[in-house]
Amino acid sequence: MLIEKIRNRESGIVLYGLVPPKKGTSFEKVAEISNRQLQRLKATDIDGLILYDIQDEDSRTSEERPFPFMETIDSFTYSREYLESIPVPKIIYRSVGKYGRPELSQFLSSLSPENEMTVFVGASSLSQEVTMSINDAYELKKSINNNAVLGGVTIPERHKFKGNEHIKVFNKISKGCSFFVSQGVYDVNASKDFLSDYYYYGKEKGIPLVPIIFTLTPCGSKKTLQFMKWLGISIPRWLESDLIHSDDILQRSVDISEQNWNELRGFAEQKGIPIGCNIESVAVRKVEVDASIELLRRVCKKSSHG
Repeated sequence: MLIEKIRNRESGIVLYGLVPPKKGTSFEKVAEISNRQLQRLKATDIDGLILYDIQDEDSRTSEERPFPFMETIDSFTYSREYLESIPVPKIIYRSVGKYGRPELSQFLSSLSPENEMTVFVGASSLSQEVTMSINDAYELKKSINNNAVLGGVTIPERHKFKGNEHIKVFNKISKGCSFFVSQGVYDVNASKDFLSDYYYYGKEKGIPLVPIIFTLTPCGSKKTLQFMKWLGISIPRWLESDLIHSDDILQRSVDISEQNWNELRGFAEQKGIPIGCNIESVAVRKVEVDASIELLRRVCKKSSHG
């Protein structure tokens, strides 16, 4: 179903994003973590599951990382070995700069065309050392598994400063991307600016629009807020003040995320832009993960397929 929705450029796709457990976690513990994830997602109405491929982004900023970087189990391995019983398609992220040609080739040729997709992520900064550029990865994918559905990453907040995020998206569409997943969204106006330029450029050039999946992520503490900002998520100053001074920062962030989604959906519907959303928790604390599931349920209730 998800692949069909993407190919038909449908609106209302709902995804949930997970980071695999950290490398070196015992087999028993990994089984326990995945079981908890299965239980949480069992009763939800998602179209697909995203499995992130975390890269160390310390070259992107000189600021100290609020949480230490931990390498995780490979997302493709984790998906295949532990999450098979979640009966939805999986979208496997690949930070392509970490992989050599043989590794990426093997991954691409192993993807199941019916229920596995991939999203390519480029380097987090110009100074990051990479073994493969994103353009080389696009070429490799074309030659090895052209039928696999490929997605890209978009950062609407970048549009505020550079004004060319929609052009980047169209360039990636020309290289084979059929959908895009955004970084976490708290600045709804930056997303609307991006969507507007995306819409009018596509209209002017006669290029059909592909689904843009906006990521929503609850925030349950000042430390999580700090981490989100470190990751590059743009949070308007008034909103940051509201969250910090709120009696219940977590509940407030869930409410705001839901409002943002409703606003983006209303804006996109008027113009016929296909959008969806992806819910995640950047923190591993149980309360924040539970809040992401609450947000997921609220969104599913209102989405076109829920």
